[in-house]
Amino acid sequence: MAVYRPTIGLEIHAELKTITKMFCGCRNDPDERQPNRNICPVCMAHPGTLPVINKEAVHKTLLVGSALGGTLATYSEFDRKNYFYPDIPKGYQISQYAYPLVLGGTLAGVPITRVHLEEDTARSQHEGEKSLIDYNRAGVPLMELVTEPAIHTAAQASNFARELQLLLRYLSVGEANMEKGEMRVEANISLSTNDTLGTKVEIKNINSFRSVEKAIAYEIERQSAVLEKGDIVLQETRGWDDIRQITFSQRKKESSHDYRYFPDPDLPKLLISDIEDFSLEHLTAQLGELPAQRRVRYHSLGLKPDDADMFVREPLFGNFFDVVLKRATPELTLLAANYLASDIAGKYERKEMQENWLVDRSNAKRFSTLMEMVIEGKLSSRGAKDTLALMLRSTENPEELAAHNNLLQESNTAALSTIVAKILKEQPQVALEYKSGKGSALQFLVGQAMKESAGRANPATLIELIQEALKV
Repeated sequence: MAVYRPTIGLEIHAELKTITKMFCGCRNDPDERQPNRNICPVCMAHPGTLPVINKEAVHKTLLVGSALGGTLATYSEFDRKNYFYPDIPKGYQISQYAYPLVLGGTLAGVPITRVHLEEDTARSQHEGEKSLIDYNRAGVPLMELVTEPAIHTAAQASNFARELQLLLRYLSVGEANMEKGEMRVEANISLSTNDTLGTKVEIKNINSFRSVEKAIAYEIERQSAVLEKGDIVLQETRGWDDIRQITFSQRKKESSHDYRYFPDPDLPKLLISDIEDFSLEHLTAQLGELPAQRRVRYHSLGLKPDDADMFVREPLFGNFFDVVLKRATPELTLLAANYLASDIAGKYERKEMQENWLVDRSNAKRFSTLMEMVIEGKLSSRGAKDTLALMLRSTENPEELAAHNNLLQESNTAALSTIVAKILKEQPQVALEYKSGKGSALQFLVGQAMKESAGRANPATLIELIQEALKV
């Protein structure tokens, strides 16, 4: 069986979070439930109407381009992409062809071809034998990012889409919720042998990260089977059936000349270099810390990769952690990351805490104090977890909560010596086993002493007392 090397390029559409639509003053509201509420003569393409470019949408696309390290256009223009479909009111889509806003750049190690701006289509809803169209989405600013054909696995493609969604959210240019259709992925896949690129097949409008990976994996397997039979892979557009978990043929793949692009005569040319707000210096100053930079920073602190990734992907947790870092030693940093990513994250997911608890900076300071108490031996791991649970429902400081609820760790040697003497008297055989060199016997004795102290005893102190008592 021949070995085929997959080559994958992605085209990702993401709606931008603007106040109004791309070329008119209608509200851009992805959560609007009433059909055809946010429409006007411009976005419905009534005769005699003229579009006006949304400056905010251009700014946000250029902001993405600067974050990607791409080359920002000094000149750009909009084109008409001609094709007929019921969800295109004008019979053409205003898009960009020859002069996109951004060229080049990289994300997650994948080179970018271009990023351009266009308008979204309406939404078709099929009910039995009839179809209805909701034009609320028609004309919404839609950013399209095209990668180079430089991806070679389904997992890499899915990861790229996740990283793009994360970047868009960090920049506050869009929410990119795939389940709402705010971000849609199209994958171009071909199989090559001996460095000869095979026929490209496009999978349209994939609407979840899981589906991106599964659709690409299926298509690689399908094309491999076609080639193994000696047949030819057809250049076509296919869809993804999420129920049957297969791709299916939709139509012959169009080429750019099929759309008969030409500059839109109703829109002015954009001299990007003449607009101060669109300068690279101005845009770069607005970027802040990007997801990849934040991930590197957390890794440099020694965080576990999963914890670092969680804090990057969930800024609510990452921002809380960053407040903790302001007064953290290296030991406290790692301990805090562990408790935050496990205990607090678990309670947040189970809705055992108020959603705004992580937003309050005073809680980050209280949490830091709790971690210091663990490091200083004032609280055991069990005591810290119990105190933390109380902190999530109280504004008291952790010292008071631990003291009031009898959770402070006992380190008084006099008090613990009494417990050790009792355990050794009850477990003479285990004591003999330890004296004869069986190391696990010590852990058993410590466990029994901890149980006797209701978990409040300092394990390190117990070990010292037991070893001293059994010293030959």
